[in-house]
Amino acid sequence: MDGDALPRYADTIVVGGGSAGATVAGLLAQRSDQSILLLEAGPDYGPLTGGRWPATLLDARALGYTDAWDYDSGETYAGRVVTFERARVIGGCSSHNGCAAIWGSRLDYDGWAAANPGWATDELLPIFQAATERLRVRHYAPEDITPFQAACLAAAPAAGLPLVADLNDLDEDTGMAASPVNIAGGVRWNTAFAYLDPVRGRPNLTVRGDTPVDRLVVERGRVTGVVVAGRDGPARVEAGRVVVAGGAYGSPAVLLRSGIGDPTELRAAGVEPVHELPGVGRNLHDHPSVIVGYAGTPELEHQMTTFAAEHWMPEEQTIAKARSAGCGEGFDLHLYPVGGPDRDDPSGWRWKLPVACMTPRSRGTVRLASPDPTIAPRIDHRYLSDPAGHDRGVLVDGVTLARELAAQPPLRDLIGAEVAPGRDVRTEEEVSAFIDVTCVHYYHPVGTCKMGPAADPEAVVGSRGAVHGLEGAYVADCSIIPTIPRANTNVPAVVVGERIARWLLDED
Repeated sequence: MDGDALPRYADTIVVGGGSAGATVAGLLAQRSDQSILLLEAGPDYGPLTGGRWPATLLDARALGYTDAWDYDSGETYAGRVVTFERARVIGGCSSHNGCAAIWGSRLDYDGWAAANPGWATDELLPIFQAATERLRVRHYAPEDITPFQAACLAAAPAAGLPLVADLNDLDEDTGMAASPVNIAGGVRWNTAFAYLDPVRGRPNLTVRGDTPVDRLVVERGRVTGVVVAGRDGPARVEAGRVVVAGGAYGSPAVLLRSGIGDPTELRAAGVEPVHELPGVGRNLHDHPSVIVGYAGTPELEHQMTTFAAEHWMPEEQTIAKARSAGCGEGFDLHLYPVGGPDRDDPSGWRWKLPVACMTPRSRGTVRLASPDPTIAPRIDHRYLSDPAGHDRGVLVDGVTLARELAAQPPLRDLIGAEVAPGRDVRTEEEVSAFIDVTCVHYYHPVGTCKMGPAADPEAVVGSRGAVHGLEGAYVADCSIIPTIPRANTNVPAVVVGERIARWLLDED
């Protein structure tokens, strides 16, 4: 049931109602009679049929930006403040994202399973299929592809990118296609719709929005509840177990405020340590991205305007998987064209060929700036910091690939002049310098509550999401991912939620 009442006890409290948290809470409520309390820091707009959802979160044509956390880097990157957009709303980033329902590579999940039993690709395939069905994933018909995206596809083979049938072939390393998307009737189909709406009427489920969790309650080696920073002041709720699902930034922050982490760093932040786990907040990584931008042409604008008069026109539709010169196996690049009306200039357009390094080796941290839950943690991705220069090298090759695509007909006659980095930036050193001052994220942070065996000094949870050394505490979101998959991480986040929920239900 939904409502304002905050129960005094729940068999399971799920902290965070995002992509993974809504999945966990929905499955536990659906498949058991245990009492489930889902606590979301942002608003809960209720079921889709209730009519309360903002249009900006429903409209899948562009990224949503309302109801967001104010996360950023400070001035870490060449004097720039890099924003790290994360959704603060029920459904989490599945309520904001570009709807690319991508799985990655077999190498990713088999790599996880080397140290974490139960996560091999063949074991996860049924869960990927289940998530795909829940999220109403579909493929665009040829007539749905915008003129800009169609030109990108037509140019791809001449740029060394064969057209492929399915980007989710986990054994295919190169190719370009329209992305499968979690879109139904133009609506971004998020995990709140997919996993919570079917069970909102069940008496064992309580969903509470606008209720951020300050910390976990730890007593004699066991987590026994949470303290929420409610509208009426702090309140404590007891629990049989707690599943933290606040995301790669939020989950470590909750654990750190609870006194779970590196004792020296906790004391420096004003928190008394209660459980030593040095890995909390470490191993942060994402797919670093750089944008190659173009001016467009009147002809492209005309074609897009004509298309928009008769069709639904999203700005993202296609993705290319590619290999840099140094790629030994699998693939290590995404190229993902973005084209359409400029959200910052209603009279203008934007045409971009962003590229991302899908196998980053740089690692950063999430640290507390204060024990106060209203103050954002310090987030330092340390992009491009790997000593061998792997990440920067992959992006240099990515810029070359984007330029090669733009040089092929019919795209070259539509996309116009290169405006970033610009025609004067040609040498590897010049491109590298451009990457240093423009690198941004691909919206895919992971790793800060790393999954791994207890002997791993950076591991925070075991292979089934249980926090090492604590009873009654679990983490279930992208923060447990040990190494980022070669994928947009929304579907993997749902798979993490499904996998751990099934284990909590003793289903397999």
